[in-house]
Amino acid sequence: MCWWSQLGFCPCSRLMEVCRVCSSLNAAEGMGVASLSVIYAAIIVSSMFLPPIMIKNLGCKWTIVVSMACYVSYSFGNLYPGWYTLIPTSVILGLGGSPLWSAKCTYLTISGNVQAAKDNKKGSDVINYYFGIFFFIFQSSAVWGNLMSSLIFGQDTAIVDIPQEQLDSCGAADCGLNVTAYGNTTRPEQKLVWTLVGSYIGVGVLAILIVAVFLDNIDREQASEFRGSQQPFCHTFLATFRLLKDWRLVTLIPLTMYSGFEQSFLSGEYTKNYVTCALGIHYVGFVMMCFGASNSLCSILFGRLARYTGRAPLFALAALTNLSCIIALLYWRPHRDQLAVFFVFPALWGLSDAIWQTQTNALYGILFPREKEAAFANYRMWESLGFVIAFAYSTFLCLEYKLYIVLAVLVVTAITYPIVEYHEHKHPTEPIEEGAYQNHKEVIKANEDIICQTHL
Repeated sequence: MCWWSQLGFCPCSRLMEVCRVCSSLNAAEGMGVASLSVIYAAIIVSSMFLPPIMIKNLGCKWTIVVSMACYVSYSFGNLYPGWYTLIPTSVILGLGGSPLWSAKCTYLTISGNVQAAKDNKKGSDVINYYFGIFFFIFQSSAVWGNLMSSLIFGQDTAIVDIPQEQLDSCGAADCGLNVTAYGNTTRPEQKLVWTLVGSYIGVGVLAILIVAVFLDNIDREQASEFRGSQQPFCHTFLATFRLLKDWRLVTLIPLTMYSGFEQSFLSGEYTKNYVTCALGIHYVGFVMMCFGASNSLCSILFGRLARYTGRAPLFALAALTNLSCIIALLYWRPHRDQLAVFFVFPALWGLSDAIWQTQTNALYGILFPREKEAAFANYRMWESLGFVIAFAYSTFLCLEYKLYIVLAVLVVTAITYPIVEYHEHKHPTEPIEEGAYQNHKEVIKANEDIICQTHL
């Protein structure tokens, strides 16, 4: 199987940006906040049960197709936003979120091991490379999403000067719970909203068609065998929780939750208390484009570099970069005259996040090759829990304490992760052999050859 075949489902990354933009469009009456809350709650619930059931019965490919359709339904709900359209579609999106992520990660792990066996390479190196390619495209959604919305909504014509009193309260100098969003914060014309949401729906449908038509059904035979087996339903239903008996997974929980904490801090707290406060809301899109570009480029860079350095040095680099940024953000007093500095932090944060995302996902695939579905379901569940906790305290804790919380989780991660890495170094996990996963086209060809030989 060629490496590019697994990239067919990368258009699903475009769908992730829909949630952020559409939630901002529906801030009135708290619908945006409620919608995000329901999405993350549904993701946690779906992580507990759905991924192993769907992947083992449908296979990775069709799990991805069904889950992407759940994301598109949320875009349809935003055509006529209201409580009766947003909340149900938010539930549907959340239920599809974890199976989509787990199936994607499982697919990358399987294809990486298969390709490594064919090329006589180390499986972990190829898996890291594949995750680097995926996150290169996935993280670029921050660029294309903000660019698409900016082009459709046009330039802000209601920008006003930010008074000095607010500039003095930006950053960690003030609590940061009440930041006035200077700039155009009114809802755009409905026609423009329909144009944007319609574009999202078009991209989503195109992504589904690309996956359904072009993505190889790499685990078709395994899914068929599972459907024909007599394995008890409860065994698959509780696979996510059963894997928590493995001490390695439990030890990786702080690392996984930190991924949620650090992403939510940049997209929520940094954009509000630094960018919006000192520059205005119209700069948020540009800052997030910088983050996405840095994250995207670093993802493919570190995906390749991991084979030469290993995971541990890259994780150390990410931790030191985040640590430096957190300390700097505690003391930095943002001002509009320091425009370049506002982009330095998201660029560095994107570098770190590229490592957290690519290497953590690859690590899960390497450590749990026989329980991939349950392992990636756990990853999504604990990462989403980190998002939910950060989202919960964002409305009542001061910015300084939020930085300390992110720092504390980072310190715990720096203590627990090396334990797993050291054990894996001493007792490497054996990957599943190439023969365990055959491309369904190869299986069909092999069956035809057997039939021909039988006739002869």
